Amino acid sequence: MAVSHSNCLFCHLPSERIVFDASHHWVIRDAYPVTTGHTLIISKRHAETWFDLTDEEQAELNHLLCDQREQLLKQDASITGFNIGMNCGEAAGQTVMHCHIHLIPRFQGDSKNTRGGVRGVTPEKQTY
Repeated sequence: MAVSHSNCLFCHLPSERIVFDASHHWVIRDAYPVTTGHTLIISKRHAETWFDLTDEEQAELNHLLCDQREQLLKQDASITGFNIGMNCGEAAGQTVMHCHIHLIPRFQGDSKNTRGGVRGVTPEKQTY
């Protein structure tokens, strides 16, 4: 059972947003997607970051990432890559202080320059 925090967006997800309900996590499609199929895997327990999850919760999250990747590939054969990302702490850009991970499908030509991928969080260091 999830521990709810009154002001936490992810502690109060409407059930219609949930596309998959696992033991320790919910899977939803991002409300503000970067690309089509942008998915979030969210801890049911109110833990702030991945580092606050138990080993069991981390293992399930990894399994769900792989499972959701396969589901997205079955739904859309034009997906050619993925970004996986999580922000741990305010300095890293975390805005909802509840553990969640982004699985972002990528498509050939969806960005002008993909070199450096997630390094783009600091644009001046993206290319090397």
